[in-house]
Amino acid sequence: MFSMYDVIAKKRDGGVLSEEEIRFLIDGYTAGDIPDYQIAAWLMAVYLRGMNDAETAALTDAMLHSGDIVDLSRFGHLSADKHSTGGVGDKTTFIVAPLAAVLGCKTAKMSGRGLGHTGGTIDKLEAIPGYRVTLTEAQFRTQVEEIGVSVIGATGDIAPADKLLYALRDVTATVDSLPLIASSIMSKKLAAGTASIVLDVTVGSGAFMKTVSDARALAQAMVDIGVHAGKNITAVLTDMDQPLGRTVGNALELEEAITFLRGDDTGLDDLREVSLTLAAHMAANVHGISPDDAYRQAYDAWRSGAAYEKFVEWITAQGGDRTWIEDFSTHAAASVQRTVCAVQDGFLVRADAEQIGLAAMQLGAGRRTKEDGIDMTAGIRLLRKVGEPVRRGDPLAVLYTADAHLADAAEARFLSAVTIGEVRPAPISHILGIVRGEEET
Repeated sequence: MFSMYDVIAKKRDGGVLSEEEIRFLIDGYTAGDIPDYQIAAWLMAVYLRGMNDAETAALTDAMLHSGDIVDLSRFGHLSADKHSTGGVGDKTTFIVAPLAAVLGCKTAKMSGRGLGHTGGTIDKLEAIPGYRVTLTEAQFRTQVEEIGVSVIGATGDIAPADKLLYALRDVTATVDSLPLIASSIMSKKLAAGTASIVLDVTVGSGAFMKTVSDARALAQAMVDIGVHAGKNITAVLTDMDQPLGRTVGNALELEEAITFLRGDDTGLDDLREVSLTLAAHMAANVHGISPDDAYRQAYDAWRSGAAYEKFVEWITAQGGDRTWIEDFSTHAAASVQRTVCAVQDGFLVRADAEQIGLAAMQLGAGRRTKEDGIDMTAGIRLLRKVGEPVRRGDPLAVLYTADAHLADAAEARFLSAVTIGEVRPAPISHILGIVRGEEET
């Protein structure tokens, strides 16, 4: 029998915990036998001392087995999932999921809600009248089998130990620990049961990881965990210094994704490149083909309209209103729409994703706390992206909200988030690297 005191002291002194010690800790905490104050001490010891690869894998496995594991074995190697580490304007799931399904993947995805400046996939899907974010496990599997894609909210029975640990990390200043981050993400992804996983590891001001080196380290840690668990896994590092696409907000982002799926990618180079790359790596992992070949197939599936048709099939299968997808004029509109204009001539050289995300949250598009409601019509439409020319008085963005007072504060934050300069900045790379197994590019 282990002692929690000894486990804390061992990690405090830089020791390596055994798999049995880690399982004792997680099982005991989940059962309520180990108090918060001892787990908090252990978290700080991990934050300061770190964990090696074996410890991180053991922690992930213990959290993974603290709750239910979805059984997708009927799909064999075809089951696939995509996970983003978070960002602003990140609407790729609405494009990648149907694309991957068209390419023969069984896309079974459990997603979460947003908090702070990052938006949640499930929140956005709820902008579609009638869409059911909750299905039974049998309904979930049946839909994936029949049409190739389903996206639902994560259940409380998936990796409950992670939820307990994350809540404690949030109040003990131990969130920013690479092994704790990697095990948190991967325990949920592995519990979701798919054979293949593609990770979208965002980098920049609007991302959890601010630098490429930190993002690459996190990506490698998660890929190593996936390989250890026998998964076919790839991580794609993507830019999040400015919002992805030209919309931030729930209904706005869905409208943009639908417009893109219909074949209109005007001004959406970043959304196209990131979405097609993620879908391509899902197909490459599942079918054992080269990412380049898979990318060409993804492009064709998008251009042909097949991905849009699959999107409609997916959404309506889960109760979503087809008219809402096909006719944007039926959508509710924000009562306040304010245009923000440039104050000088030049080029847009900065559009800080985090600050723009916080401005959208101020407008009502996000939550400060888990209890907050969301205004589905609120958000920001970006009329200029980094590198584009502007003249004094040109519209930079439109803010959408239900309250003019909210627009005042959000406008001030938005203007502080953008910079106009005299020199056009260098083109931005949307894909910053790929990590797959032992290979890295």
